[in-house]
Amino acid sequence: MLSLFRRFLSTWAARAFFLVLIASFGLWGIADVVRNVGRDSAVATVGDRKIEAPEFQEAMRTQLAQVSRMLGGKTEPTPAIRQAVAGQVLDRLIVQAAIQNEVSRLGIVVPDEALRAAVFDIPAFRGAGGTFDRARFEALLRNNNLTEPRFLDLMRSDLGQRQLMEAVQVGAAPPEVLTAQVFAFQRETRTAQYVELPFAAAAEPLVPTEADLQRAYDNNGDRYSAPEFRRVKAVILSPDTVARDIEVPDADIGAYYEQHKAEYVSPEKRSVEVVVAQDETHAKDLATAWIAGADWDAVQKAAAAAGASAASLDNATPAEFPAPELGQAVFAAPAETVTGPIQSALGWQVFRVTGVTAGSERSLAQSADEIRAKLARERALDQVYARANKLEDALSASGSLDDLPGDLGVAAVTGTLDAQGNTPAGQPAPIPGSPALKQALVTAAFALGKNEPARMTEGPDQSYFAVSVEDITPAARKPFAAVEAQLREDWERDARRKEQERAAAKLLTAAQAGSSLDDAATIAGLRLERTPPVARAQPTPGVPTEMTEPLFNLKPGETTMIEAPETFYVVSLAEIAAPDAAADPLGTAQIRTALTQAISQDIELTVAAALRTQAKPLVNRTLLDSMAQP
Repeated sequence: MLSLFRRFLSTWAARAFFLVLIASFGLWGIADVVRNVGRDSAVATVGDRKIEAPEFQEAMRTQLAQVSRMLGGKTEPTPAIRQAVAGQVLDRLIVQAAIQNEVSRLGIVVPDEALRAAVFDIPAFRGAGGTFDRARFEALLRNNNLTEPRFLDLMRSDLGQRQLMEAVQVGAAPPEVLTAQVFAFQRETRTAQYVELPFAAAAEPLVPTEADLQRAYDNNGDRYSAPEFRRVKAVILSPDTVARDIEVPDADIGAYYEQHKAEYVSPEKRSVEVVVAQDETHAKDLATAWIAGADWDAVQKAAAAAGASAASLDNATPAEFPAPELGQAVFAAPAETVTGPIQSALGWQVFRVTGVTAGSERSLAQSADEIRAKLARERALDQVYARANKLEDALSASGSLDDLPGDLGVAAVTGTLDAQGNTPAGQPAPIPGSPALKQALVTAAFALGKNEPARMTEGPDQSYFAVSVEDITPAARKPFAAVEAQLREDWERDARRKEQERAAAKLLTAAQAGSSLDDAATIAGLRLERTPPVARAQPTPGVPTEMTEPLFNLKPGETTMIEAPETFYVVSLAEIAAPDAAADPLGTAQIRTALTQAISQDIELTVAAALRTQAKPLVNRTLLDSMAQP
């Protein structure tokens, strides 16, 4: 046979066959190779670094998953959204590559020991005893489609970039003039004069006729209609539902308690009144007056006269004091005793401890249930992803929520609800999970048709759910007789509101025409009231929140009208109190710290943008556009 085959190879027929075969290979195989010569597979090139397609695809996939969750898990991102996401993802990768180029140029390195310590310090990789758990580490990497070398490379890169950015932020500090301006803006207080006109205080309205009620019924269809209701069946898979099936040994609970014992200890706290002077002589004089029997108000006035400042702190721990020396002294001093002066970076302090809240410790027995639940949930996090795959497979096979395996750890719910998640009785439907998960499930239910097959949807906080609609009750107008009492109540309330609105408008017109609000209120037989000083950024007891923003938009003497849920206010700005930064070193220090953090972030963004521009990235637009498509 072999000899026959060799003789055939020497014939012209065989030679002609191989010529055709070689020509075909040249036309198809070699041509492909030639066409790919010089073709760049990178989506972008940043200096000597390339952002390859797999890296971009992984980042794009992660970002699109987040967008899908924002869309409720039902609607796929449109081509326009995908294009926008692709641009954002690529820009982020380019900036990271530009920063990494600078890290390499400067010779910044991350030692293996530093990398190891950083990995061990990640809470997600800790086991029951609070130490690094190799099995947990590998499981989390596997669930996120990461190999250990790839993860360590990412960590090393991140640590190097962090070193660079922390270095450029060193020395960031706000100018004192900016600190003073922000302090003045945030700590300014305003006092208002106002007249309140509650709806309930209006004169008794006329009794509505049947025609009045019928007209209100006809003109307010939505108010007197029952919403659409849907009878749904759903299963929810989350760390909390899986945790119910996980047993946590007592030994693990005890180990965790010992490792995190500081979390179960409540430190002692103290309330204190403090005077801060810039020289020891003034501090001693203030201490003498205070010891002699001066009350706190008198001490504050004396401090202001001496150029010192006074402040009080309530239930503070040692770490919450602005100077360590002050914190140590306060916790060493007896209660209700004037102590000092002592010196710190703030100056010379004299203080009196006005209250002591004893520390406490929760025992292992008291904390066991809480720790058991926490450890069970942590371990459930490792299992949710695998169980979600099983749930998806089961749903793909049947499309039914009735034939699911019993070992998935899901919670099943069935009931009737409206688009706000309320039952026909007006109560929130008992859907397990966070408010965000409940809302996602309800939104998905109202996007489905009746009897559509259930499919798995990813929800917030590593949760998954599947829902089907068994029945739909359309929205319908309630019968007139069923809502007549509500109609009458609403009509009377609206009449009282309109009456008070007219009275408030009349008062406002008089005040704006040149009369003071006080005179206008007196003529109208109404009582003028005055607010305490109102702060811009925090609620003031006794002052409605609806009044705060308009008050800070008024000029002195200006008047406005404000509607609250059950009343009208006619408000006039009476006084503006500018704060004194020198008299409040603690508040000034807080503002300075916040501004320093903001400036540091601005510096980081500016440096990152400059490095990006310096790197002159080259983008493969054709490849980017093709990868952005579904």
